[in-house]
Amino acid sequence: MSFKGELKDADVAAALDACKDPGTFDHKKFFKGCGLMGKSSDELKKAFDIIDQDKSGFIEKEELRLFLQNFRDDARALTDAETSSFLRAGDTDGDGKIGADGAVHLLKWHLYGWLSLTKVKQILYRLL
Repeated sequence: MSFKGELKDADVAAALDACKDPGTFDHKKFFKGCGLMGKSSDELKKAFDIIDQDKSGFIEKEELRLFLQNFRDDARALTDAETSSFLRAGDTDGDGKIGADGAVHLLKWHLYGWLSLTKVKQILYRLL
């Protein structure tokens, strides 16, 4: 399963080209470049299902290392440093893997990344 047909080919190609060299992957820039930013929660959960290759309900380190290959078969694997950084960004409970909620959080948080975490908490507190 891949993102073929889910995102614009030109956007995916440009995002992959921008991180083709080891050490250049930035998940925020990649999400924005390939078109994952701005997707609905349902669409992001579908993306999670694509990345969760073993269907365990979590994205583990090895699946994350091969993240770019979900977009194009001949894409490179992430370096250990890139994988670790990416995992830290999405691992909301510190268990060393990313659940569906963590993946949606990762994408949504970076979409609204201009807000501080404190400001987001204040807004949510007022809404609840």
